[in-house]
Amino acid sequence: MWEKFGEFDSADEINKAAEGLKTEGDEDSLMALAEENGIDKEDARDYFMGRIESLATVHTAAIGKLDAEAKSLGLPGNILLYDWVNQIKTYLMQDMDIALAVRRKGKSLAGCLAKIMLVAFTNQWNIPNKILKEAKLSANKVTFGVPSAASVNKLIKDYYKAPIEIKEAAGEKK
Repeated sequence: MWEKFGEFDSADEINKAAEGLKTEGDEDSLMALAEENGIDKEDARDYFMGRIESLATVHTAAIGKLDAEAKSLGLPGNILLYDWVNQIKTYLMQDMDIALAVRRKGKSLAGCLAKIMLVAFTNQWNIPNKILKEAKLSANKVTFGVPSAASVNKLIKDYYKAPIEIKEAAGEKK
């Protein structure tokens, strides 16, 4: 996913790379940097032309990372997982610490969604027969376990604020 420029740990790191590319006059690479990090190409163009001072803010860098990861995962916009992506975006706009944490190396959208899904699968309950009949479902049993918005926010916070596991060449270190 981060093939050309690597994964950046912060908006500051993105901006330092962008500054170097701008100084070199390398608009194509600057646009590629923006695309790889989910940053709007118009923002990249405005930065290159000097209309804005930096390519990324804490928030645009975090949202860009989520967008790039969602694209890499192939998440369509019409499924519950994508609602959770939008919930992460909303939460990070309200909490600067979450915005900073989302961008960190070692944290991923897939990892956060996995934590939410695990709670969803381990907390299923039986759908009442009356609802199944209204839905015209003939199944004997249907279970469902989507966590509440408050629970998802807690899971987002717990995941992104947890210490990052460091992996070493000789094995994993926690």
